[in-house]
Amino acid sequence: MKTIEQLDVENKRVLLRLDLNVPIQKGKILDDTKIKKSLETILYLLNHQAKVMIFSHLGKIKSEEDKEKNSLKIVADRLSTLLDREVYFIPKTRGKEVEEAFLHHSLILLENTRFEDFPEKYESASDETLSRYWASLGELFINDAFGTTHRRHASNYGISKYLERGIGFLIKEEIEGLSPIIKEVKRPFCVIMGGAKVDDKIALIEELLKECDALFVGGGIGNTFLKASGYEIGSSLYSKDYVIKIKELLDRYGKKVCMPMDVLVKRNDEALVVSIKDVKKQDCIYDIGAHTIEMYSKSLKDAHTIFLNGTMGLYEEEAYRQGTLGLYQQLNEMKGKKIAGGGDAVASIKRLNMEKAFDFMSTGGGATLDYIVNKKLACFEEKL
Repeated sequence: MKTIEQLDVENKRVLLRLDLNVPIQKGKILDDTKIKKSLETILYLLNHQAKVMIFSHLGKIKSEEDKEKNSLKIVADRLSTLLDREVYFIPKTRGKEVEEAFLHHSLILLENTRFEDFPEKYESASDETLSRYWASLGELFINDAFGTTHRRHASNYGISKYLERGIGFLIKEEIEGLSPIIKEVKRPFCVIMGGAKVDDKIALIEELLKECDALFVGGGIGNTFLKASGYEIGSSLYSKDYVIKIKELLDRYGKKVCMPMDVLVKRNDEALVVSIKDVKKQDCIYDIGAHTIEMYSKSLKDAHTIFLNGTMGLYEEEAYRQGTLGLYQQLNEMKGKKIAGGGDAVASIKRLNMEKAFDFMSTGGGATLDYIVNKKLACFEEKL
């Protein structure tokens, strides 16, 4: 797969897939990071006199009401402000206005590609007719939407089958940033796994247990490991349907797994730090304790490569964030290569102002995890 710099984009009609799926509340964009991440690729194309038609999704579209609240018009306006030039917004995904756009405008944003998912799932099913239609609009296709690379949709995989294609600067940055945990991993290789549920991470956990030298768990995932190991976890959040699977993994890889030795629980409306052996049925675990932070930190200090996914507890509430924050502070003192991936991990790092502790933070969410598991991006037929 060629990078954008290896393609002849000069004066070409370029179809550009971006991930502009930003959080919006009451008509306001809450975080425009994804929009800002797209600017380098857009500006490169415009500086080479290319005409650019941008494709992106926003939210999930399962009804006409979803269409009303998930238009990309607000994103077009914000993109225009950031670029200090007009971004011509087309409130349609196909039709005469779309087909004639390149005749009159050099920078275009189509309406939400997932509008094609209702009433039929043409986008997410990578409908061939839709894919061919979109591809017919341009001469080149650039994919720079890393957050959707684990999907085979019409607006990424579909278009790419019919045009000369390449990747933009964001995907290039992501692939390079994640390479220390994908290719020629320097050992010891340690993984810190947290977050609410095992459910959507079981494949990742199993793959990483095969590859890593040690796995450190916390949060709801840590609770599931504790439950599978026979510990009392009270009313704590855990993934009931995956306890047996975790038991099987512990039978195979148990020597690699490090679990909390003390936890912060809520007992009778009071926050207490207790040994994991002293958790009672009425308790609810919300964080790891200081001894666990110390134990994890000592074991991690000699690691050459560290991958973090998820948090150690309910960091959103100040009373239960010390495990997550304390671990990040310890990581900041370590010399190994430290990489964070997954939406909740990156969100917590930013919220706690601990970006300095990490060498790279992947923006991909599920795409990051899928790439780590499969060592390839689903929307590309050829290797990067």
